[in-house]
Amino acid sequence: MFKSYEMELAGRKLVIETGKLAGLANGSVLVKYGDTVVLVNVTAAKEPKEGIDFFPLSVDFEEKLYSVGKIPGGFSKREGKPSDKAILTSRAIDRPLRPLFPKDFRNEVTVVATVMSVEMDNSPEVAAMIGASAALSISDIPFYGPTAAVNVGLVNGEIVINPTEAQREVSDLKLTVAGTKEKIAMIEAGANEVPDDKMLEAIKVAHNEIKNICDFITKIKDEIGKPKFEYKSFEVDHDLYEDILEKFKDETKEKVQEVDKTVRDANVAVLTEEIENYVSEKYGEEYLEENKSMLADIIYKLQKVCVREMIFNEHKRVDGRKLDEIRPLSCEVGLLPRVHGSGLFTRGQTQVLSIATLGMVSEEQILDGIDEEESKRYMHQYNFPSYSVGETRPSRGPGRREVGHGALAEKAILPVIPSKEEFPYAIRVVSEVLSSNGSTSQASICGSTLALMDAGVPIKRPVAGISTGLVTNPDNEDDYVMLVDIQGLEDFFGDMDFKVGGTEKGITAIQVDIKVDGLSYKIIEEAFERTRKARKYILDEIMLKQIEKPREEISKYAPKIVNTIIKTEKIKDVIGPGGKMINKIIEETGVKVDIEEDGQVFIYSSDGEAAKKALKMIENIAKDIEVGQIYDAKIERIVTFGAFASLPGGKEGLIHISKISKERVNKVEDVLNLGDEVKVKVLEIDNQGRINLTMKIDESKEEKETVVEE
Repeated sequence: MFKSYEMELAGRKLVIETGKLAGLANGSVLVKYGDTVVLVNVTAAKEPKEGIDFFPLSVDFEEKLYSVGKIPGGFSKREGKPSDKAILTSRAIDRPLRPLFPKDFRNEVTVVATVMSVEMDNSPEVAAMIGASAALSISDIPFYGPTAAVNVGLVNGEIVINPTEAQREVSDLKLTVAGTKEKIAMIEAGANEVPDDKMLEAIKVAHNEIKNICDFITKIKDEIGKPKFEYKSFEVDHDLYEDILEKFKDETKEKVQEVDKTVRDANVAVLTEEIENYVSEKYGEEYLEENKSMLADIIYKLQKVCVREMIFNEHKRVDGRKLDEIRPLSCEVGLLPRVHGSGLFTRGQTQVLSIATLGMVSEEQILDGIDEEESKRYMHQYNFPSYSVGETRPSRGPGRREVGHGALAEKAILPVIPSKEEFPYAIRVVSEVLSSNGSTSQASICGSTLALMDAGVPIKRPVAGISTGLVTNPDNEDDYVMLVDIQGLEDFFGDMDFKVGGTEKGITAIQVDIKVDGLSYKIIEEAFERTRKARKYILDEIMLKQIEKPREEISKYAPKIVNTIIKTEKIKDVIGPGGKMINKIIEETGVKVDIEEDGQVFIYSSDGEAAKKALKMIENIAKDIEVGQIYDAKIERIVTFGAFASLPGGKEGLIHISKISKERVNKVEDVLNLGDEVKVKVLEIDNQGRINLTMKIDESKEEKETVVEE
């Protein structure tokens, strides 16, 4: 049965419709936010997926280019692999939903958000996040929601919910917050050095709006929601777990306490073998074989209990650090001789090498998506090879995690990148994870800052990143222990990975992943304070002691830039018919040239003299031909009454036979030949634009004239 529900969100109409489309899905809603329309469908497998020890949730945010009136490029003329923006949105939808499914649920669940129409003032990402929650809530799939989400901007110091396209262009904050009615479930942000207190205020304002949306979805669920289906529980055998816990708890605590990840993994492997032998002897080999998957869950649960109890009750970390202690840090710059800039950042056993490359502005990345961003000049990419965790696995290109971590580092550093006018380069940074034991995304922020400074990029301020973790008491949200600089095991068994990048002035990026049902304001505020202090320490005591400021000059292997501005109406003259003029300049000088629509010209060359020569040639072409000016010209045609000579800018002028020499000339060919290069002075430009030239330049005045060489 068709149903339509409506509420106001940030002064605009939000409509959720169901019962008309996609009737075979477990849950389906059509979300309309202004003229933005997103169809969200959720489905679940009837039986659990065998052989896995996790909840198999997949989320796809499908950008359809018809939603913005575009035809896809390429030969097939259809949408291909998802854009980075679509991948990041899929992750943003996933993160607040995942903790709200039953812990013992193993049926595969798929969420598909199809973007069907886009009005730039109304975010399809927000519509999809709300729609996913609504579709799951009204479906028969076990789900403890609802959740909701909004975007937040900061325009002229004022917090704005779901900013319009015009507001986003001038906003100092691009924040997405998701949560339940009670708590914050997900934070994703890019910011222009926003202070901690302002960021917390923005999150609180967002949560107030989220509460209203959750009430709206709950109302829909109460009216039309289906009863949740029963499922096969994958909860571990309680008696077996208690048996193993009693016998192996002390040994587990001992074996996980190790600074070196490799040694700790070896210890756990030995422990696993001991537990399997114990189960085999007590319950039989056949029982062991039938329940190996459950036993793996029990060993995981055993480690988790031991690590959490040590942290929560004893304030003791597996590597012996204090709760607020950062692992040993070091950094280097200039490791690779031929690249434009490089920076190595090491935190404990996590190590990231970042490499910066400078290129022409025209080499910026072209984006083919549904939003208003068509290109980006600063590109950050993150690679996570299998050797970084000591595993053997062939490389298959970046996955969703790599795209997400690269985007986080890009957000963190983008606010300090100089403008194109200040530094007219496209900039690419690649972070290679060499060794991983937690917080590689934050190490990539630090390493990339070092690489940019080593490359001579005049960043406004250095940026550092750090993460905090959390172990909570499930019975009391105010009873928790917070950890600074979490390693892999603490992320794995903890409740939160709260990543913050920023400068000494403020926050530039946030990404929060949580495994519990949400965070209180108190936890968020404390996380901001802890990360601020840690960032300051990393910047002042580690990074800036290695390189205090960006290098004065860029690498000798990077292209040097000379730039100028010409009149827009002169662009066609500089390019010439079929690119004739610009190609001639490139061939003669060996430079590369970018010409922008607004008349900005960028000349790139490793040879400074060649760049200057090209600049002079372009400026000559772009200058208006003026009476009285002297130019270098080339004889192109000879006629009985004179010669036609080419001038800068593709213009042509006539040198009458009487103006060739002070001496009498009987025949033009006696003095001039095709291709001769001569100096000429402009005598006249008539009403029809015809140019009359003379080679009879008064020697006494020549030095006073402005000479323009081609």
